[in-house]
Amino acid sequence: MGDDTTRHRGKFRSGSLRGSLPGDRGAERLAPRPRDDTPRRNRDEPGDGVAARDVAASALFSVFVEKRAFDDVFSKVSEARGLAPRDRAFARNIASTVLRHRGSLNAVIGRFLGKPLPENQGRLEPILLSAAAQLLILKTPPHAAISLAVDQCRVDRSAQRFAKLANAVLRRVSVEGPEIWAGFDHATLNCPSWMLTRWQKYYGADLAHRIAAASLNEAPLDLSIKQDSEAWAERLGGIKLPTGSVRLSASGRIEGLAGYDEGAWWVQDAAARLPALLFGDLRGRHVADLCAAPGGKTAQLVLAGAQVTAVDKSPGRLNRLKANLARLGLDAEVAVADAATFAPGRLFDAILVDAPCTATGTIRRHPDILHLKRSDDVAALAAVQAPILRRAAELLTVGGTLIYCTCSLEPEEGRDQIAAFLAEHANFARLPVTPGDLASADQAAWPEVQSWISADGDVRTLPCHLDALPTGLQGLDGFYAARLVRRG
Repeated sequence: MGDDTTRHRGKFRSGSLRGSLPGDRGAERLAPRPRDDTPRRNRDEPGDGVAARDVAASALFSVFVEKRAFDDVFSKVSEARGLAPRDRAFARNIASTVLRHRGSLNAVIGRFLGKPLPENQGRLEPILLSAAAQLLILKTPPHAAISLAVDQCRVDRSAQRFAKLANAVLRRVSVEGPEIWAGFDHATLNCPSWMLTRWQKYYGADLAHRIAAASLNEAPLDLSIKQDSEAWAERLGGIKLPTGSVRLSASGRIEGLAGYDEGAWWVQDAAARLPALLFGDLRGRHVADLCAAPGGKTAQLVLAGAQVTAVDKSPGRLNRLKANLARLGLDAEVAVADAATFAPGRLFDAILVDAPCTATGTIRRHPDILHLKRSDDVAALAAVQAPILRRAAELLTVGGTLIYCTCSLEPEEGRDQIAAFLAEHANFARLPVTPGDLASADQAAWPEVQSWISADGDVRTLPCHLDALPTGLQGLDGFYAARLVRRG
């Protein structure tokens, strides 16, 4: 991860020699292997936890070593193993917990190791981290977490020589780990150093720490409702946010919620809903949604009465967009094209640019970002965004509105991108955002919403916003959005 420290690379380095590498008998003397009464022949039966833990470890290995996106690899691995829904949810919970807390978990494990483990360790790190996460965070019974982790080591060709070490270390984690854990600054341990340093420079030390801490929390489930959000909030047992979203605690299968099959709503973070609100009245207007997949903003635009052209360069992602619109009973024109060179042969009344970015504002939903993004990705993606923004300007009619947004916390992908654009385009001007653009007519919510608007009049939400809500319902994705108008 770029200039990140070794605590995020699985090199356990701290602490005195309490566990040991093969050849040192100390590890065997620490404690006997926990007794396991589960018959060996039943170990791979559905529901016993072995397959779920293997899927979690395999997915984590793919993220840490192969640098692959978690959602993609988890879907493939869990489908290949044929996990039942409950075991799939358990595996995802283990893996997501490790992705959020890898630095802290490594720091605890490192207390019981005296030297770094060799490079050729197979899936040992993911196995140890998964077991430690179960012991320290998920509160799995120690017998199950430790015993099955040892079994996982024994069947991994490269990790099997560490089975006794894993047993010894994890038993110490079980007993001594909670007290060690309680003394950590988890925000600092789990946020990549390059990322935290950038946030400190831009937001200040205190706010940067709050952003990092909030980013480690699992995000609630936000829904955009087609009609009557108050009624759906009551029916689903959620709350209606001032922006119109309905928020639920994140639990269970989305497909099992009332209203899914009939297309009454779609999943969309409350912050992601804001950019499309900035257009105002769109009835009868022709709107281009550039970089449109998976289609949440497209659905908003169609519901607002616009004639929408959804553009994305990925046919696969556009197929997902079309499937989402079909479930919702909505329709839009779809175009497979690179947004930077899109040439439809016409101009648009309004254009939404949801540009590709580092997505550092969505760590709550995608904790693999902590392990996949590097510091040089910021400049690389800013260079991708600029030509898309310039092309959007060329496709907009005089008097038309251009909304530019990213789910990044980095100024180069938001504030600085717009400053550079306005310096080059004298025929464009910023139209500052007001609380009334984002929230309902209930002005009691406006003081909170006002904090989402920058001094320049742009939208700037942070993961630590909406912190007054009950535990499990707090936070927003980090989003930036600017509203520009073409004057001539």
